[in-house]
Amino acid sequence: MKLKLLTPIVLLFVAISIKATAQTGRPDKLYSMSGLGFAFPMGETSDYLKPKFSTSLGLNLGLGNSGLFLYPKVSLHAFTFNQITPDAGYTYTIQKGRATTYLLNVALGYRKIVEKWAFYGFAGAGGGFILTPQAGVNATSLQVTMDNKTNSLGIAEGGAGIEYNIGGANLFVEASYMYGFSKIQNRTFNTVPIQIGIKPNLSKLLNKL
Repeated sequence: MKLKLLTPIVLLFVAISIKATAQTGRPDKLYSMSGLGFAFPMGETSDYLKPKFSTSLGLNLGLGNSGLFLYPKVSLHAFTFNQITPDAGYTYTIQKGRATTYLLNVALGYRKIVEKWAFYGFAGAGGGFILTPQAGVNATSLQVTMDNKTNSLGIAEGGAGIEYNIGGANLFVEASYMYGFSKIQNRTFNTVPIQIGIKPNLSKLLNKL
């Protein structure tokens, strides 16, 4: 599975985060992040993609004693794929297929805490790939062979969010803008992910280890 290619990178960030947390008493040093929502294609991207249910996983690692934090995040966005032109070697276009992103973004952010609320913004870059379906049709055997095309691309992403503390975790709402530096279906990839989720505070747990 393509996600396995990103797993070692995520594990590396986890290891660095645990080591850094053990070296400081900052109570909000490390949060894990899990979000659910939709990624809305913008501009010409909406010519071939429509939003479906999406997820994201990440970490917030506090830097120093201010509100700065490092924000690595894996975006697993899903889309309905309506192909405009067939890929090379294929005759037919896919309609109402499924496209999925496996994108890693590493951002620098700043969080401002006001009582139980927190407000943050971030900007960063990364890359990964988007899987889009392909269909080969054998008219003789009356068979359709399904396959996936791997579209590699670099990305830049910036956004903002709001958090509410519920004790050992924060509930959050986050919106961002993601721009792809490569084209799919000869069109630029850009989308606006909007998600809600939870950020458990791992700092207190790791400080006890």
